[in-house]
Amino acid sequence: MANPAAPAASVYFDQPVRWFALASVLWGIVGMLVGVIIAAQLTWPELNLGIPFLSYGRLRPLHTNAVIFAFGGCALFATSYHVVQRTCQTSLFLPKLAMFTFWGWQLVIVAAAISLPLGYTQGKEYAELEWPIDLLIAVVWVAYAVVFFGTVGTRKIRHIYVANWFFGAFILAVALLHIVNSAAIPAGLMKSYSAYAGVQDAMVQWWYGHNAVGFFLTAGFLGMMYYYIPKQAERPVYSYRLSIVHFWALIFTYMWAGPHHLHYTALPDWAQSIGMIFSLVLLAPSWGGMINGIMTLSGAWHKLRDDPILKFLIVSLSFYGMSTFEGPMMSIKTVNALSHYTDWTVGHVHSGALGWVGLVSMGALYHLIPRMYGKTQMYSKRAIELHFWIATIGIVLYIAAMWIAGVMQGLMWRAINPDGTLVYSFVESVKATFPFYVIRLLGGLLYLSGMVIMGWNTVMTVKSGSVAQARIPLATAHA
Repeated sequence: MANPAAPAASVYFDQPVRWFALASVLWGIVGMLVGVIIAAQLTWPELNLGIPFLSYGRLRPLHTNAVIFAFGGCALFATSYHVVQRTCQTSLFLPKLAMFTFWGWQLVIVAAAISLPLGYTQGKEYAELEWPIDLLIAVVWVAYAVVFFGTVGTRKIRHIYVANWFFGAFILAVALLHIVNSAAIPAGLMKSYSAYAGVQDAMVQWWYGHNAVGFFLTAGFLGMMYYYIPKQAERPVYSYRLSIVHFWALIFTYMWAGPHHLHYTALPDWAQSIGMIFSLVLLAPSWGGMINGIMTLSGAWHKLRDDPILKFLIVSLSFYGMSTFEGPMMSIKTVNALSHYTDWTVGHVHSGALGWVGLVSMGALYHLIPRMYGKTQMYSKRAIELHFWIATIGIVLYIAAMWIAGVMQGLMWRAINPDGTLVYSFVESVKATFPFYVIRLLGGLLYLSGMVIMGWNTVMTVKSGSVAQARIPLATAHA
């Protein structure tokens, strides 16, 4: 007699994939809107209207958390759940726990959106959320790890595809980083003190902060890249051997780069130098991964002309290569003496965030969303093309303005008269920066406009499609 559960077992569990993908688009619009608001405030400070919870100091962490953990995080959940099922040819492990991760993560996002504007913060970069929310993040993340690694453990094929190595490393490293850095002593419901003191606290924070970039914003999205570029291009990965070397070199090296955020501080010189050395070494695995992704199009370059999704994915890799060249250069102490505390750093962060993370997420979601609703492509291909060009022009305006402003600021701050006095006051450097802040705002508006177009295209795709159940290949499905 046939097992009545057999048909269900032979179908991928894509409900959390769909919901996380749609949430990613929604939070992307919200997070980038807050970014545009604070960019406008930096240009015209009166725009905060004197309202405390609309001040730059409160909205800025809301923006970073919304873009990184809401938009980027939901994209990572969606794609990792999608990829691990297809590459392991099995359904998600513990489906109800997977749905818990969706609702738990949305609760984290809403809690952040309420607490940060109200001024509840630990004052740590990318780790501002107070201890009750930190505990919720840890619970959701452990559940995520159980679902992901449980799915890998119950796979129907022996091989573990390289994308799952990157997703797995991202999940494990983020758990370690979050739990160690968020260790705190509660002093009330929404108040706590770090378990570390002084320079040790700064060291642990930037070990966390740079590895949030290294694992959340790099390793996770490289997992995305290694699946969706070959899929969209219909070509195998250029070099599977290089992808393995890329993985091990990257995850070993990244962990040690954090001290480069603390040059010329109370951190011992030897620790600063270790951060600089490992940052320079990082250039090799980073560019190895970029070359591997771009060369996957070898023999299929003509597809870039007609496929806007491939444009998103390949141009994102160009920004990844540029950012991972710029980062090691900025970690060199003599360069850092000019760049630190200037808008050059802001330009660098956004070339990675908008150019790499944003574009690769959008490309992956454009591939993923229609397939979740029984369609082969999005409602409007022309809208994807328009989104690509608006977003790319926006990025270029943004980062070029910040690079120029940053170098100008660094040079103005270090300019000295023969008698040892400063040539320029700080206010003069702020005044000189004003036109670049206007250009930055324009770039941000363009990028946000592209995200709104994506939102419209997503709504129309969902409305014109229907929830699709993708079946596991019969060769590996069992009754």
